[in-house]
Amino acid sequence: MSVTAGPEVVTLGCRLNIAESETIAALLGDRDVVVVNSCAVTDAAVKQTRAAIRRARRARPGAELIVTGCATEIDREGFAGMVEVDRVVGNLDKLRPDHWGAVPISPSRFAGHARAFVGVQNGCDHRCTFCAIPFGRGPSRSVPAGAVVERIAGLVAAGHREVVLTGVDVTSYGPDLPGSPTFGSLIERVLILVPGLERLRLSSLDSVEIDERLFALMTGEPRVMPHVHLSFQAGNDLVLKRMKRRHSRAQAVAVVERLKRARPEIAIGADLIAGFPTEDEAMFADTLALVDDCDIVHAHIFPYSARAGTPAARMPQVAHEVRRERAARLRAAAAARKAAWLRELVGSNQSIVIERSGIKGHAGNFAEIHTAPAPPGSVQRVRVTAATDTHLEGTTA
Repeated sequence: MSVTAGPEVVTLGCRLNIAESETIAALLGDRDVVVVNSCAVTDAAVKQTRAAIRRARRARPGAELIVTGCATEIDREGFAGMVEVDRVVGNLDKLRPDHWGAVPISPSRFAGHARAFVGVQNGCDHRCTFCAIPFGRGPSRSVPAGAVVERIAGLVAAGHREVVLTGVDVTSYGPDLPGSPTFGSLIERVLILVPGLERLRLSSLDSVEIDERLFALMTGEPRVMPHVHLSFQAGNDLVLKRMKRRHSRAQAVAVVERLKRARPEIAIGADLIAGFPTEDEAMFADTLALVDDCDIVHAHIFPYSARAGTPAARMPQVAHEVRRERAARLRAAAAARKAAWLRELVGSNQSIVIERSGIKGHAGNFAEIHTAPAPPGSVQRVRVTAATDTHLEGTTA
């Protein structure tokens, strides 16, 4: 059975895709169209994109079906050749109004989200050996600060209490702009020029690019949430070198220790890859230990996925079953660390933004808290009364 005609955007992948999908949705008007905004970070993500396309065609047989996003850059001909697909819009063109037959427009609200995501940077100039995203996103490009401020001011005026700054490599923000501003200077400008913004959250950061200005804001500015997600990827120095990462294990531990000393309540998240090529059990043990050594309570864990054309795909591969087993062990360690952290929060008071369900939200440290029904998008002060392994329970304080 088909659903009612009208625009629909199906989003896969990262927070930047979420932000871009909101702009695409605003450009579609009232057309009978489905857009699949794809992801290519892993083979699984590409398969999920293809599955989403097939589901969308079954649900909307009469709609125009357009595919965009990173997967279209990695395999444009493959997606254009799918019988379900009417048109492919390149990743670098997906925010251009002329590709959607529309005039420039900026959505006033982030539909369906309590938090609003604002893209401030796109692309990446680094070439980690496992990553195909630079092929899909191109070189690093920064959004001028004035446009970021204007966007956030509009979202706050429309009722959003929390904004997330996102990008592919947000800490590389600025060198391509006049005066070479930094990510820290952008944050300062947002906080000064949008005084009504109550909560500012940062997406994934490269720890080696956290300068003193950014560090001071992350640890000393109360409107910047006490939650930092770091792109660590591994905990063994040789693996990090083969990944072409720019930090060592010791530097990863040191940056977390410094953050915790300056702001003890800060919660650490991290991206970790299990089963990178050449990884042996001892190397993996270093990554497993990083969960405790860096107090990682919000872990994004992936088994390594070979991406065509990347240097890592040509390295000696770890068996698929070993990758899956190591990823499972990493997830178990991260889950145990998170459960212990959640128990420590019982009895504390937390401020949360209520999400669409009306009965839960995320604290500044990104702990999920379930509480009494409240208006979506509102900020509630909650007393934490109990903890499960995955979330907290609380009552309005």
